[in-house]
Amino acid sequence: MTYKPELLSTAASLEELERLMDAGADAFVIGESRYGTRLAGAFTLEMIGAAVKLAKPRGVRIYVSMNNLIDNETLETMPDYIRAIHGLGVDAIVFGDPAVLVAARELAPGIGLHWNAEMTSTNFVTAEYWARRGATRYVLARELNMEQIEDTKAKSKLEIQVQVHGMTNIYHSKRSLVNSYLDHHGDTGRIEDAERERGLYLMEAERPDERYPIFQDDGGTHIMSSDDICMLENIHELLAISVDSLKVEGIMKSIEYNEAVVRAYRQAIDAYIADPEGYSFQEEWLDAIRDVQDPKRELSFGFFYKEQVY
Repeated sequence: MTYKPELLSTAASLEELERLMDAGADAFVIGESRYGTRLAGAFTLEMIGAAVKLAKPRGVRIYVSMNNLIDNETLETMPDYIRAIHGLGVDAIVFGDPAVLVAARELAPGIGLHWNAEMTSTNFVTAEYWARRGATRYVLARELNMEQIEDTKAKSKLEIQVQVHGMTNIYHSKRSLVNSYLDHHGDTGRIEDAERERGLYLMEAERPDERYPIFQDDGGTHIMSSDDICMLENIHELLAISVDSLKVEGIMKSIEYNEAVVRAYRQAIDAYIADPEGYSFQEEWLDAIRDVQDPKRELSFGFFYKEQVY
C-alpha cells in the first residue's frame, strides 16, 4: 500500500473549514467544549452535519473531539451525542476517557477511535493497551522527541498522530481561574469562551519577554505555550518513518494564518511523497509562514530534538 500521510487541521468555523480544505487539509478535528477540550471553535451538531456534507465529496475526513474530562453529569447526555454524530457520518471520535470508548463501541460501531490523553501517551505499550480495546489511532504527547516517535511508530500497530505546528497546552484546570482572579480584584466582568480574542496572557517575572496565552471554556482554564511548534523544515524526517497523521493546531490563530500554514505543509508533503530521494526543502514554504507569524511568538522545534522530554 502506498504511504499517504494525512494533513490534519482544526477549524473554528465552517468558513475556515472550507478555506483550509482548499489549502490542502485532508482531515479536521471539530466539536464543542461540553465534550471536547481546547477546540479552535464551537461546532453544534447542525454545524458538524454541515461539515460532513462539505467534506465527504472531497474525500476529507471529519473527526469529533470528545477528549474532555468526563463527569457523571456529562455521562447522561453522552450516549445521545455519540448516536447523533455517528448518524451524521463523522469518521472518528477523539477520546481520552475510557467511558467514551465504551459508549462509542456500543453506539457507533465501526467509527474510528483516536486516543488522545495529552502527555500520558508516551510509549508503545500504552498504545497497544488501547489498541486491544478498540482504539484505531494513538495521538502522541508533544513532549516526545524524534527518537521516541520513531521507536513508537516502529513498535505500534496503531496509526500514529504527531502535532507538527502551532501552540501547545502547558496547563489545564477545571476551575475558572481567570474569573476567580477578577473576583479577587473586585471586577464583576466575566471572561467567556468567545472572548479568547481579547488576547489574555500570563508572564513570568523572570522571563518578561515570554507571553503564555490563557483562555477559558466549559472545560475550565487553559494556559498555552509561548512559542509555536514548526516542523516544516524537518517534516521529511517524520515522513521518512511513515507517521500517519501530521496535525496543524490552529487554535487562537486567524484563518489567514492557518491557510498559509496548511498550504505550506501541503506543498512540502506532496513534494516529498512525489520524490522522496530527490526531495529538498524550499525556503519559500517557510517564508510564507514567517510572513504571517506573530513576531512575539518564536517558531521552534518544541521537544523534537531535546533529550530531556518530560
